[in-house]
Amino acid sequence: MSTTEPSTHPPGPKSWAEVHGSEEFRQLRKRLRSFVFPMTALFLLWYLLYVVLADYAHGFMSTKVVGNINIGLIFGLLQFVSTFLITGLYVRYANRKLDPIADKIRDEMEGEQS
Repeated sequence: MSTTEPSTHPPGPKSWAEVHGSEEFRQLRKRLRSFVFPMTALFLLWYLLYVVLADYAHGFMSTKVVGNINIGLIFGLLQFVSTFLITGLYVRYANRKLDPIADKIRDEMEGEQS
């Protein structure tokens, strides 16, 4: 498109600044933060507990559960499990609470009216 051609804007917001200031975008951002911040804090506390126990509770962490498997190993493996669990929870949350709003914003930016 040359600079002499008339600009054709799709219906709806004409710029990212307008989208960023819209109520829908604020709602999307609020919903995202209401999931991400608490989940991040929860995971970091869980990880910190693991590290602190590994450093200061050697007796507890070396308690054998089955054969050579001890509590420390189980806690370490649970770090991976919790990561996958959080990922699954986020995907479910995003599909239900975030994607509909994001799709609406994208449709408005692309000029599609629902």
